[in-house]
Amino acid sequence: MVGGRQTGSGSAPIRYGMVGGGQGAFIGAVHRIAARMDGEFELVAGALSSEPARAKASAADLGLDPARSYGSFLEMARAEAKRPDGIEAVAIVTPNNVHYPAAKAFLEAGIHVICDKPLTSSLADAKKLAALVQKSGRLFVLTHNYTGYPMVRQAREMVAAGKLGQLRLVQAEYPQDWLTEKIEDSGQKQAAWRVDPRQSGAGGSTGDIGTHAYNLARFVSGLELDSLSADLDSFVAGRALDDNAHILLRFKGGAKGMIWASQVAPGHENGLKLRVYGTRGGLEWVQADPNYLWYTPFGQPKQLLTRAGAGAGAAAARVTRVPSGHPEGYLEGFANIYAEAARAIRAARGKGRQPKDVLYPTVEDGVEGVAFVEACVKSSRKNAAWTRLDAGVR
Repeated sequence: MVGGRQTGSGSAPIRYGMVGGGQGAFIGAVHRIAARMDGEFELVAGALSSEPARAKASAADLGLDPARSYGSFLEMARAEAKRPDGIEAVAIVTPNNVHYPAAKAFLEAGIHVICDKPLTSSLADAKKLAALVQKSGRLFVLTHNYTGYPMVRQAREMVAAGKLGQLRLVQAEYPQDWLTEKIEDSGQKQAAWRVDPRQSGAGGSTGDIGTHAYNLARFVSGLELDSLSADLDSFVAGRALDDNAHILLRFKGGAKGMIWASQVAPGHENGLKLRVYGTRGGLEWVQADPNYLWYTPFGQPKQLLTRAGAGAGAAAARVTRVPSGHPEGYLEGFANIYAEAARAIRAARGKGRQPKDVLYPTVEDGVEGVAFVEACVKSSRKNAAWTRLDAGVR
C-alpha cells in the first residue's frame, strides 16, 4: 500500500495494445507511463502510426514483438482477437478523426477500449460509438485525466455531501499560449492536426482543452447543463478553428457558469483552474498546484486542504499514492484512470459486478463533450445565441 492506492493486483498484468503514439507523438508516452505505473498493464501490441514503416520503427523502440507490430488498427484488431494471448484492451491515442473507426474495430472484436479525449471528431460518430459500446458489452474508458486527481475527487465528494450548500456559480478556465503564433505552418505535428478540421473536428481550443474544462466542471459540481452561449475566435490569421473561447453556461436548477479556453494567452503554460460557489461556501482548485484545495465556508477563514494531510477525505485517499508533502500530478492523474480501468477489466474477466467505487469518464461523458463542442460552434455562428446540447444519451 502506497498512500491510499493499492498498487498491483497480484495477478497477471492486463495485456493491452496501442493505436497511435509512435515516434514524434506526445500523448502516447504519457499513456504508456500511466498504464505501467501500478503494474496493472503490459503493452504487447501496437499499430503505432498510420505510416507502416514508422509503426515498425516505433514498435522496435518500445521492444514490441515484430509479429505484433501492425500496419493498421484494422489488421491489429482482427489478428489480436484470434490470438489465445491477444490483447484485452486497447489504448487509442490518435488524432480525433481516428477515434471512432479505431474504437469501432476493437469493440467489434470484443476488446475493451481506453480512448483519449475528445471522444470523436463529430457528434454523429460519438452517438454511433455510444450505441456500439452498449451493444458490445465491452468497457469504454475516456481519459479525461484531471478527474483522476485526488483533490478533484475531494472537491466532488464535498459538493456531493452538501458542504457548499446549493450551488450557484461554477467557473472553469484553461488558458495556454503555445498556439499564439501560427506554428502549424512550421511543421509542428501536434499543432498541425489540432487546427485541421478534417482531423480535429469542429472545435479547436474548445475541443482540445475546452472539453477538459467543461468535463471538470460537470464532474465536480454534478450539475447538468441546460444551455450555453459561446463566443469563439480564431485570432491567428488563416487559422480554420477557434483558438479562444468565452462560454456562458446555464445549468438546470438555476446555477450559472463560465468557461474560458484559450491557446493564445501568453504567460499561460497549462492554466486549468476550477472554482465552485454555493450558499454555504466555495472551493478553488488549480492544476499547476494540484495537491491543494482551497475551501472557504461562508463567514469563516479560508482553509487549505492538502492531498494526504489535513482535511482530505476518503475520495482523495483512495487515489493517493505517496505521503503528504510529496507532489503528485499529471502522470499520476492519468495513472489513476488506468487503475480504475484495470479494476473494471478484472471484474469483467470474472464476469462479476463492477466495484461500486470505480469511477472513470465513460462514453456517455464523451458524447456530452462532443455535443458541448458542436453547441459552442453553433452558438458562436449565431452571434452567441443560447443553445442547448444535443447529447441524446443521458
